[in-house]
Amino acid sequence: ETRQLDVPLLDLELRLGGDGQPELRAKDRRLRVGRGDHEGLARGLLGAAHWARVAHEKGVNVEAMITNDIVGNAHDENGRRDASTLRLFAEGVPAGKEVTEEWQRRLETSGENDSPARELARTIRDAAQRYVPEMTVKVVYRRDRYLRGGDHIPFLAQGYPAVRFTEAHEDFRHQHQDVRVVDGVQYGDLPEFVDFEYLASVARINAAALASLARAPSPPSGVRIETLRLENQTTLSWLANPEADLAGYEVVWRETTAPFWQGAEFVGNVTRASVPLSKDDYLFSVRAVGNGGRRSLATYPLTLRNPLVPAAK
Repeated sequence: ETRQLDVPLLDLELRLGGDGQPELRAKDRRLRVGRGDHEGLARGLLGAAHWARVAHEKGVNVEAMITNDIVGNAHDENGRRDASTLRLFAEGVPAGKEVTEEWQRRLETSGENDSPARELARTIRDAAQRYVPEMTVKVVYRRDRYLRGGDHIPFLAQGYPAVRFTEAHEDFRHQHQDVRVVDGVQYGDLPEFVDFEYLASVARINAAALASLARAPSPPSGVRIETLRLENQTTLSWLANPEADLAGYEVVWRETTAPFWQGAEFVGNVTRASVPLSKDDYLFSVRAVGNGGRRSLATYPLTLRNPLVPAAK
């Protein structure tokens, strides 16, 4: 498909071994971006499912997977052009028959809107606003469109943060169609229907997002929100990041009905901090901050009821 490009940000090096099978080699996470061409998209996401499964089996750290699927057209079926909007689909609660213990604990504190995929979407949106301000990334809190699917879904199934870029207005006559003319209407995914100016803007958004993610520290782990007593402040704790060039951490928050972060406070290079806001009224997360000011993906906290029990790694 002329409009499909899959750009996963991987903490690994992809090579073909002597038997033709992919070898996944863990590398230094900084500035390592992998691009994957996933075969078999229209036949059950076979290529993406293979890569996601191999990555999971090898224990590879995939911090973010971004699929660009149908991103080259700025016109709707009526010919109206919107070259400044790009949709970004992000799943909340994983679609599955069983809910993990971690997700059960998230749901207890109304964290259904703070999945790793949605934290990734917020970070990508922030990068686009900063570096490609002429474009609007419209985050859609949904795994994908109705009756459609993409290469991000197998990565989600393996527990990786994965999102999908799709153009704002789709013309279904030029997607998954045999090339033909019916009643004077041209069908098919042909180069003449690609808006290259719009596609270039999509590429700039990808570049901004990938560079921001790759240059940032890893997300904090073991983040907990203390629920030891009734109080009107909020205390969070986390495990120290492994990076040597870390400036510290910041606590971010938003009202429970807000889709994006509304406030942030840099708390220094510590592993425990309090903010004078009630945990009953706001949602919180923690981000790591590098010396250059780059911010990691945010990590949503699970509850900590017993301070003697260390946070899980």
